[in-house]
Amino acid sequence: MFQNRLFKFREQQDQNKPFLDHLEDLRWMLVKMAVTLVSGMMVCFGFRQQLVKVLQQPLRDIDPGLVANLQVFGIMDSLMISIKLAFYAGIVITFPLLLFFLAQFVLPALTLKEKKYLLPGIFIGFLLFATGVCISYFLVLPRTLEFCYKDAKSLDWTLRPPATYYFAFVTNMSLALGLAFELPIVVLALNYLGFLSVDLMRRTRIYAIPMLFVLAAVIAPTPDPFTLMAFAVPLCLLYEACIWLAWMVERKRLER
Repeated sequence: MFQNRLFKFREQQDQNKPFLDHLEDLRWMLVKMAVTLVSGMMVCFGFRQQLVKVLQQPLRDIDPGLVANLQVFGIMDSLMISIKLAFYAGIVITFPLLLFFLAQFVLPALTLKEKKYLLPGIFIGFLLFATGVCISYFLVLPRTLEFCYKDAKSLDWTLRPPATYYFAFVTNMSLALGLAFELPIVVLALNYLGFLSVDLMRRTRIYAIPMLFVLAAVIAPTPDPFTLMAFAVPLCLLYEACIWLAWMVERKRLER
């Protein structure tokens, strides 16, 4: 069964560890992740004014008046927006620790040599996540906002989005692309666990590429071709990189 196959990689010296003990490990992993995330949220909440200014900058670059057009309609909207932004920012700054706790739960039975690659792997995972967020903020988001602004202007409409919608739009786009860039880490983990092989990835490439474009169309916030390609092309390149990385891992495994 899937859970037996997964927990097999968690066994250290006790080959007959009870299933309830695995659930206890899972509970403590979730507790550590929750405490870490809440701590990150509290830090980010203290810098909410600076965080709001950073996220409003792409809108300000298009037209400074657009920032003044952001509106809140509820009494608690400003507080709720700050909490949500602190939550998303907390995910970003605590992402390496969250990955570390997840790795501790899934793969504690690594050999000493393999454990040496754990921290570099977490660093690479965070780097990929940060790269996705930066591409979204500096490349995709400005083009998307500019497209929406010009489209509304062509219809003689004034763009006055609710602040709740704007910040949800920005954070969802950034996190979606950031998590999409974690594809190599996920593929390598599945390859290590024996769920995914290089041969399977190569044979299913003809189906995977169209599915990645469909996924990009789903997570892309606007239907314009630029935004779609900005999401889809990196995903396709990452998929090809995953095939190469998995091939390297399998080759080293066979050499050993």
